[in-house]
Amino acid sequence: MTGIDDIKAEARRAAFDRRKAAHAALGADRSEHLAQVLARHRGRPLAGYMPIRTEISPLSAMAEASRHGPVGVPVIECPGLPLRFSRWWPGCALREGPFGAQVPVVDDWIVPEVVIVPLVAFDRAGGRLGYGGGFYDRTLEQLRADQPETLAIGFAYSAQEADNLPLEPTDQPLDMVVTEAGVVTF
Repeated sequence: MTGIDDIKAEARRAAFDRRKAAHAALGADRSEHLAQVLARHRGRPLAGYMPIRTEISPLSAMAEASRHGPVGVPVIECPGLPLRFSRWWPGCALREGPFGAQVPVVDDWIVPEVVIVPLVAFDRAGGRLGYGGGFYDRTLEQLRADQPETLAIGFAYSAQEADNLPLEPTDQPLDMVVTEAGVVTF
């Protein structure tokens, strides 16, 4: 590993610990503020995610959004490629995808304009630390190149906030972060 890789690995370990404690204390479904933010974007194609492990769950907000427009969830087709988003709705048939996240059984691809981004840590400058695969960085870069109005909304527990995240030029910034405590804009 390089120096930055070691620094990121340590930052991830600390953030995972904070996230695990927040998840245990607060529960997974804390999406009230997220639903309020998404209400301003009703009808726009939206990408959410299926929570794994101790991730905060956007499912309630995604269910509400699905009443007003298309909602997709990420599908990893191959390491090194951007994500694609398959249409999701409450109760749709799901199968296990890579890394244990559920994905629709039948792919019906959408291109989102609003992306709810899971994360390990965030900072007040819009920086995001993910799991290290670069999937969301590649995806956001591609979406923003094709449609500059793409909105990237990080969703996390407030305990996942960190100072001075170790970021690289390829790390895509967030436009805002929504937590159980409120909305952080940049």
